[in-house]
Amino acid sequence: MEQLKQELKDALIEALNLEDITREDIADEAPLFGDEGLGLDSIDALEIILILERHYGIRIENPSEGKAIFYSINTLAGYIEANRKR
Repeated sequence: MEQLKQELKDALIEALNLEDITREDIADEAPLFGDEGLGLDSIDALEIILILERHYGIRIENPSEGKAIFYSINTLAGYIEANRKR
């Protein structure tokens, strides 16, 4: 699970062009969206959806689940562990 979290952080930094952020700057339990944590927005959520599809073969079938899934690195990694196809 730790390796998956590190992979996710690296993928987010690359896909979202977070040039001034390192994986150490992203706390596993910190919110990814809003004023706390990384402060990502809805455009960034689309990029995360693409990461899930490309890297892990996961499609978010119910968009209303996205908020809970994308809350933090921990929730994202847990969802991937439970649903990955590769």
